[in-house]
Amino acid sequence: MTVTAGVVAVQGDVSEHAGAIERAAAAHGEDAEVREIRESGIVPECDLLLLPGGESTTISRLLHSEGIAPEIVDHVAADKPVLATCAGLIVLSTDANDDRVETLDLVDATVERNAFGRQKDSFEAPLDVVGLDDPFHAVFIRAPLIESVGEAEVLAEWDGRPVAIRDGPVVGTSFHPELTDDARIHDLAFFAEN
Repeated sequence: MTVTAGVVAVQGDVSEHAGAIERAAAAHGEDAEVREIRESGIVPECDLLLLPGGESTTISRLLHSEGIAPEIVDHVAADKPVLATCAGLIVLSTDANDDRVETLDLVDATVERNAFGRQKDSFEAPLDVVGLDDPFHAVFIRAPLIESVGEAEVLAEWDGRPVAIRDGPVVGTSFHPELTDDARIHDLAFFAEN
């Protein structure tokens, strides 16, 4: 079986996420056809979506100007899975604490941009993640802080703060799972039984 995986490619680690999706699908005996999304019309053809990191104000602006934003909302409404990492999580949250980010209100969480610090404050840490048997080696780069969650389920915490959450078909992370060879976060978002 082949799944069509869309990676929103207006910014961020597109090829790294594509590779992780392909590895996760292969672990389930499936193939993944990865489509890069830079304009409207592609999201409706996708079985799953990935919204990478980057600069949240730019991503937000481009999603709306290119007509991709309402397609992502429809994708989630159809209960199709999404993985939103770092700035992707900010854009999908209900509150980004920044009027420059027009959020899509798909993840019931309040997020603070760059709360873990600037680029020089990047760090790596082992995380215990709900649904994974062994710790996940997480890479935090200019990571957002999940300040509070409403209906979303907390999947992982670092230093007492949520850094991975699930809200319906959406998994959001403060960290960059694509920057490791470990595809378990992509597997958890797209192929694990919820």
